[in-house]
Amino acid sequence: MDLTRRDALAALAATGGAVAVGHTLRDGESAGGSADADVPEDTLATLVAVADVVYPDAATGIEEFVGTYVAGRMADDPDHRAGVVDAAAALDATARDWFDAPLTDLDAATRDRLLRDLGVDVADPDPDDTLSTRVRLYVVNELLYAFYASPTGGRLVGIENPIGYPGGTESYRRASMEDDG
Repeated sequence: MDLTRRDALAALAATGGAVAVGHTLRDGESAGGSADADVPEDTLATLVAVADVVYPDAATGIEEFVGTYVAGRMADDPDHRAGVVDAAAALDATARDWFDAPLTDLDAATRDRLLRDLGVDVADPDPDDTLSTRVRLYVVNELLYAFYASPTGGRLVGIENPIGYPGGTESYRRASMEDDG
């Protein structure tokens, strides 16, 4: 299933980021549809590489989805932006140190092993602790929240009506999780 820019905007809306959503739309329209102009290219590439590992195999359109979501999340929160950029850079530096290659050059299995060897899969998210806890908070948790809060991501994992996505009581009465449109 294809994750879209609209899915990313729905996930942003679920964060309560109405201002960020408006900012992302405005920037995306003025930049020829590219809403990731405010996200450093290497940060975005690292986030997309991690999303490719933590999202289900059936998810497609990951780069545009992640770029739109991250640009919106970073738009009005400089502290969050700094945390994401620093955690992504530290993760990439670790990949270069351990595997002599940037994270984006590693195959998915090696990226997954790196995250697990760092203990990111079991780390408690904390902005002021170890690399594992910062990567968990600023990279993995951000990506997973965006995925689960999006309509398409929710459908892929069996959550038909994610937070911030309309559906009402009718969606809870239906037995199937099929796309309505």
